[in-house]
Amino acid sequence: MRRPLIAGNWKMHKNVSESIALVLQLKEMVADAKGVEVVVAPPFTALAAVAQVLKGSNILLSAQNSFWEESGAYTGEVSPSMLKDIGCACTIIGHSERRQYFGETNETVNKKLKASIKASLLPIVCIGETLEERETGKTLKVIEEQVRGGLKGLSTAEMEKVVIAYEPVWAIGTGKTATSEQAQEVHLFIRKMVTELFGSKLSESLRILYGGSVKADTIDELMAQKDIDGALVGGASLKADSFARIVKFKT
Repeated sequence: MRRPLIAGNWKMHKNVSESIALVLQLKEMVADAKGVEVVVAPPFTALAAVAQVLKGSNILLSAQNSFWEESGAYTGEVSPSMLKDIGCACTIIGHSERRQYFGETNETVNKKLKASIKASLLPIVCIGETLEERETGKTLKVIEEQVRGGLKGLSTAEMEKVVIAYEPVWAIGTGKTATSEQAQEVHLFIRKMVTELFGSKLSESLRILYGGSVKADTIDELMAQKDIDGALVGGASLKADSFARIVKFKT
């Protein structure tokens, strides 16, 4: 049985005091959540402060990005070991906004993924197609390229420490959500690909999240799908009540 994971990606929202206020609310509201892993990903400036507030809670801390080198002359970058040092347990890798605005590729995703595993951070690796790619029937081709490229060279033991998030780019921040059937189709395709690459035992244990305008009123139907194991939540994670409702999804 795969343990569901619900992660809140705050993106470039919330200063330090606002971040602390949000996690203080969240801690109370999800303290009784059983059988689900809860993750929040504040902006870099708030990570250290939020880590202190989350101590002793059932909420894990994630960064929204990380670099692939341990240290060096890489102005503006942050290494996985630095994130681990301030209390992060996870990192998001290859989010579509990173691919769209900052030139992330399957190759850089692969390098960041390996570095994160080495630093004992749980990588949440994002993949997904654009609206044009979906409308021209290229969804599964794009997903296959991203899976093969992003996971290239990983051992089965390393792959056991990975979470994948399917995020159709056309559904991120648009209010559009893939239907539960559309999401399930791609999740199943991803799982079959992972079976081909790493074997059925690993693919059965792999957690695949759905992301893309996930809301309190869509989570239950999504989580009812056989191959959807959680959610990477954007806007709805910025308010404690809506995120708590998503964490406490009903099946």
